[in-house]
Amino acid sequence: MQKGKIKTLKVIIKADVQGSIEAICSSLEKISSSEVKLDIIHKGVGSISESDVMLAIASEAIIIGFGIGIESKANEIAKAKRVEIKLYSVIYELISDVKAAIEGLLEPQIKRTFLGRAEVRQVFEISKFGMVAGCMVTKGVIVRGAEVQILRNKEVIYTGTIDSLKRFKDSVKEVREGFECGIGFSNFNDIKVHDIIEVFKVQKIEKKL
Repeated sequence: MQKGKIKTLKVIIKADVQGSIEAICSSLEKISSSEVKLDIIHKGVGSISESDVMLAIASEAIIIGFGIGIESKANEIAKAKRVEIKLYSVIYELISDVKAAIEGLLEPQIKRTFLGRAEVRQVFEISKFGMVAGCMVTKGVIVRGAEVQILRNKEVIYTGTIDSLKRFKDSVKEVREGFECGIGFSNFNDIKVHDIIEVFKVQKIEKKL
């Protein structure tokens, strides 16, 4: 998601009585996020009707019903057009599900954990793989498939992943500090002696409200 861009969750609320609508809306207003806006585009008393479904189709909204049912024609159209309709009899469950839906739209937090560093000592060209960096692991551990950045004169010249990792001729999952290894990178061949390779573990952490 671009910085400053806000996502919107559009909902239509139908309930058995006006008091239920007021209680639901009051609870939903307390769910806040700077990244996702909850937009109640329509609310009303009574069963979910054909017009409710048509509005949901036009506005790409979900329909939430509390203590009510769905008119047969509305149900047919909703199934045909795959309109999401959620029915509840307990307000807590309704609020909990809307909160979860908003959390599902939040951009995950990216956590990068440093794993290891290696220095390029030699460069080899292998016909099937392209350029391979002969390295000495100077800190931590180098892990195949991990995210990597390559620095040259302290500037990052490549970010990507470790495509291949070898000890002598054997493919390995990891190589620890003090050992030599051969590293191949995904879509990158401009590797040079003295380049520094830093390896990270990247985790996506779901945000909660």
